[in-house]
Parts: sequence; C-alpha cells; structure tokens
Amino acid sequence: MDFKYNDERFADIQMLRYQLPDFESLTARQKAYIYYLSEATLWGRDITFDQNGRYNLLIRKTLEAILCTYGKKTEEGYDTSDIKPELIEYLKRVWFSNGIYHHYGCEKFEPGFTQEYFEQLVRGIPADKLPMAADELLGTICPVIFNPDILPKRVNKASGEDLVKTSACNFYQGVTQQEAEEYYKALKSQAGSQPPSFGLNSTLVKKDGKLTEDVWRIGGKYGKIIEKIIENLTKAKEYAENDRQKKIISLLIDYYTTGNLHTFDEYSIEWLKETDGRIDFINGFIEVYGDPLGYKATWEGIVEYRDLEASKRTQTISNNAQWFEDHSPVDPRFRKPKVKGVVANAICAAMIGGEEYPSTAIGINLPNADWIRAEHGSKSITITNFTSAYNKAAKGNGFLEEFAIDADTVAMIRKYGDVCDDLHTDLHECLGHGSGQLLPGTDPDALKAYGNTIEEARADLFGLYYIADEKMVELGLTPDMEAYKSNYYTYIMNGMMTQTVRITLGNDIEEAHMRNRALIANWCYANQHLVSATDVIEKKKINGKTYIAINDYEALRKLFATLLAEIQRIKSEGDFNAAQQLVERYAVKIDAKLHEEVLTRYRNLNIAPYKGFINPHMTPVYDADNNIADVTLDYTESLTTQMMRYSKDYSR
Repeated sequence: MDFKYNDERFADIQMLRYQLPDFESLTARQKAYIYYLSEATLWGRDITFDQNGRYNLLIRKTLEAILCTYGKKTEEGYDTSDIKPELIEYLKRVWFSNGIYHHYGCEKFEPGFTQEYFEQLVRGIPADKLPMAADELLGTICPVIFNPDILPKRVNKASGEDLVKTSACNFYQGVTQQEAEEYYKALKSQAGSQPPSFGLNSTLVKKDGKLTEDVWRIGGKYGKIIEKIIENLTKAKEYAENDRQKKIISLLIDYYTTGNLHTFDEYSIEWLKETDGRIDFINGFIEVYGDPLGYKATWEGIVEYRDLEASKRTQTISNNAQWFEDHSPVDPRFRKPKVKGVVANAICAAMIGGEEYPSTAIGINLPNADWIRAEHGSKSITITNFTSAYNKAAKGNGFLEEFAIDADTVAMIRKYGDVCDDLHTDLHECLGHGSGQLLPGTDPDALKAYGNTIEEARADLFGLYYIADEKMVELGLTPDMEAYKSNYYTYIMNGMMTQTVRITLGNDIEEAHMRNRALIANWCYANQHLVSATDVIEKKKINGKTYIAINDYEALRKLFATLLAEIQRIKSEGDFNAAQQLVERYAVKIDAKLHEEVLTRYRNLNIAPYKGFINPHMTPVYDADNNIADVTLDYTESLTTQMMRYSKDYSR
C-alpha cells in the first residue's frame, strides 16, 4: 500500500504516521526483542497520565465510557454522531496531552460543552462502566473540568509564586516549594561527589507534619503497572542481542523493584556502555520538565533500532567531540579537559510511550546526571523516521512563503534546510548537552526553575555556533559555507516570531524549549551592538507584514558565541540570579501586537501548529513451537481505535 504520513486533525493538532524503514531486514529474534520492549513501553501510559494531574485518569476513563456508551463501534473506529463534536475533540486533546492540560502551554483545556450536558451523559452510563458512582464521580471531576480557577496550570513557572502549590502536576502532596527545596537540599548536602538524582522517582508527601517520599516501585506507588513493565522487560531479556543488554535490563528491573536511585545510576552507566547491539531503548522516569522544580521525572518509553546510513553523520560528530570541546568559545575553566564516552546514533523509533507519545522529541541525550556525564559520557540519538515524517508533512504548506522575507531566502531554506536542521539537532544532542563542566562544589540544581531553559539554550547555542564552522564542510557534514545560513535564519525567525503560533494571545511563554529559543533570538536582537555598529538582525515591515532580515550572518555567529560563553558560565557557576534575569527579560514575554499579527497570518494558512504520531500496531507471529517467528506492522489504526485499545489493554 502507499504509506500515508498525514492523518486526522483536531483542535491545534495534526496526527502523523511514521514508518519503520528496514524493519523487515531484522532477524526474528531482533523483532521479538523489539516487540517485548514495545509492550513494556506501552504499559507506562497510565503513569504519565497520573503524573500530569491527579484527576486525569478519572476524567479520561469517564470520557471513554461516554464514547463506548453513546458511540457506535465500526470497522474504522467509532461513529460518534450522537455525541457533540466538542466533547469528542476534548477527549482527543486529553489523549494527545496525557491529561487535561496542553502538552506545550500547560494551560487547562476549556471544554466546548456545558457541565449540564456532560452530567446528563454520565448519568446515562451503566454504573459498572464508570470508574466510581456517578454522584461521587461528578462531584470530583466536574469542578476540575469546568471551573477555570481550579488547578489551572499543569506546570507554573511564574516568578514570585509558589511553583509547587500553583502547579497541578501530581508530584507533591501538601508541600510548599520552600519545603521541597529545603528537603532535597539537605539530602544533597550529605551525598558527596556522586549524588543520586534525589526525588527523581517519588511523590513528596507531608504526613502528620513530616515530609516523606512515596517511591514509584514494586510495592509502592504505580507498583501494579510497574509489575507489567517488568513482566515484558523479562520477556525481552530472553531475546537480547548481547550480554550487556541483558545486564542493563536486569539492572532496570532491580531499580523498578527497589526504587534505589544508586541502582538507577548503575543502570545508566551500563546503558552508556552498550554500543554493540543495533536495538536500544529508554524506559523509565527520565526527564524533569514536568516538575516546576526540576526534581521529579515523568515516565517515558521509546524503542529504537539504529539507522545505519544516517548514523555515519552522528558518529562523525562524536568521533571529533574533543576537537569541538577544545575550540568552544567558552572560558577554558568550563570546558572538559577530556571528553569521555560520547556516543551518538541516528535511529528509527519503533514504538513510543508515556511522555514521548503521541508528541515526541526528535533528539535525546542521556543520562541527565552531571557527574555521570563528566566521568562516563553520554549517549545521543536523532530520530530520523520522525524528522522524515515532519519534513514530508511540511512540504507545500505555504509557511515559508508567508514568513520568510523573500524568494531568495525561501530558496536557500529549501536547498539546505533539511540537512542543516538535522545537523543542528545532532550537534545539540550529541555535543551541546555533553559539553562543558560544572565548577567543583556547584549544585547541579542551583538554577532551580530556570535550569531546564538554560540547559536547552546552552545545547542550542553550541549547535548554532558550530554549524557555521569550516569544520562542518571539512567533515562532509554540510555541502558548503553557505548552508548554515538557512539554519540561522529559521532559528531567529522562529525564536522571535513564528513559534508564538503555539501560544494563546495574551499568554506568556512557559515551556522550556520555547523559552530557550526566545531567549537566544531576543537576546541577539537586543545586543547586536556588541558585535556590529550596523544592524545584524532587522525587523522589517513589507506591505504591512513583519519579517526578519539577517544582514550579517558572521556577526550573528559572534553573538551566539558571546551568549554561549555567558550561558556556560551561568551553568558552571550555578549563578541563579543571572539565569533568572536572562530568562525573565528575554524568554517569557511576547510583543502582543506582533503576536496577534503572527497568529492571523498563520491562521490563514490552515496549518496545525502541533504534530503528533500514531504508533504502528505490532502483532507477533508464532511458529509451531510458540516462538515468535515474525512481527507484522499495521500502519492503518486510527487515533481513536489506538487510544481505546491502549486503555483496554495497558491499564490496571
């Protein structure tokens, strides 16, 4: 069949599909390994829902009960003609965001239907199909759904507020921001030079006036789901490609069983060392963007296999990691004297789950512990089948023609954009996050709520600085010294203007990656006098529309170098005040007039600002001895069918 990349649209979202190229060339054993790792990935879904808000699972299950009661099952999915389309859209948004909060902006969704209509539907559902008695259920979830003042934001990062009390994420119970920070500060003060990631896998709770951690492990919170993850990891272990993979899975199972963060560090170090197999995976409590304080990790999973051809590019970068570190424009005190264990691969995702599903990263660099990075290195991936799907979805949508300043600029971006965007992602993940070092005694969490934004800015700036270096041409990573300009232009245009299409008019920028891009672009615009007496970047009005002009690309690189040096200093020294000033000044506020203009122009293009993916449906094929002989892939499952199947098959 002809593969269909684009699928349905709803709200501000377009669903895409991704192919698994070269999957058929894998052995039956490799396919079985991927299958069971994928099952382990899909089982973590409900953890993510619960972490994103304590009422998310109740609300999702109630909405799904409405769909099952009033919708008619069809071969394609569900006939929902008897349900208001506004409620179906709300349900799809909840599925997409793993809860009732926007996956990027973190604001609570506004239902397009009335509370009376919702209650009427719920009261018509058989009692055995509801998660609890109707009266109790409605009394619990209706205020959360319909009152905009109750738990309004999943993650609040507004300066001057108690970020724990004003965030709806389900990582703290009865705890203030000050109490949480003091609790973990005390733990770190006794931890020595190799501290575990305190708080990574627990809910901090106040009981009888005392703080305690409810650890996410067997016998603890999420224990029943973790049992199913372990069950499938155990099956996957039988098909591992080598002994180190088996050891990695054993350590991960031990960590899930005990919740011991030292075991997690041991697992992370072994995971770094595994470079021989073609198949790899991430499964667990990893990234801390969902916690306003940056301690607690949201559950995520991804199963992957190496893209052999594209990995030549990433391996070229990693093989030259020491050169890049030595030539960085930052203070030599903050450079690593010896870069260790930098591993980078281009991969094809085979399955995504938890925080990575349906909206996912296109690049990942792990582990996050600074001391492990310093002593053992890091592993980076760039996900090629996702970037391929994004690129195909963007072709011919009119975006560049609308926002790039002229036809020559559009042509430049068309010529070099895909190559340079992938390369910038590689540089960001492989070298940017892995570069630099903290000064002795610097607390890795010293930047607090600003830490994620500063770290993402550091990695982006590293990539921006080096993508314009002659070394890129020398290594065969870019075709010529003109190519980098496409990346510079789209980056500044995005940071100053076009990324705001993802934000409701009047709102601030909240998400760390968006803040990072705004910080870099706005700082460069405001400080261009540092490197040039004439305008490096201009905002131009043409026929009543605002455009970005870059007049001096070499000077722009000098600005990136200057800011990178300062961002690295802030990170290395743990300078909270400087981080706060940079973020609050350049990364949070949006020019309302320009924002309104951008939204209007974008709306006329009829493009969804957010994209997400529907997973392939894997089915094992067994031989006469009940061993997996093959795994078939079905790319035709609809979003609704997939989500309802996941709720049925991967929920405890």
